Amino acid sequence: MDFLANENFPYPSITLLREKGFNVTSVLEEYSGISDTEVIDLAIKKDLIILTFDKDYGEIIFKHGKLNPPAVVFFRFKGETPEDAGKGLLTIIENESFQLQKKFTVFERENIRQRNY
Repeated sequence: MDFLANENFPYPSITLLREKGFNVTSVLEEYSGISDTEVIDLAIKKDLIILTFDKDYGEIIFKHGKLNPPAVVFFRFKGETPEDAGKGLLTIIENESFQLQKKFTVFERENIRQRNY
């Protein structure tokens, strides 16, 4: 499972995921300043799951019919520490009842919702 961390995804969470053996491409490190649609295009091209705090991805995918990336995980809360997003993602990955591919996953403080596309 490989990820594309949007510019707003906390670097300590990226580091945590990398330490756990996941490949995480960082928009901030490698593609700073690209638009949301360019992030989606990059995710499609490189087969990466988008990690973001930006709610615009839902609108781009569902309202505007943009080509769908492999998956999006949208975090609706910041957490207590910058590592919390990474810890939350690890919880999703470890829970066998959740599959990320071809889904828009919304990670909230007390809830995880998914929508297929």
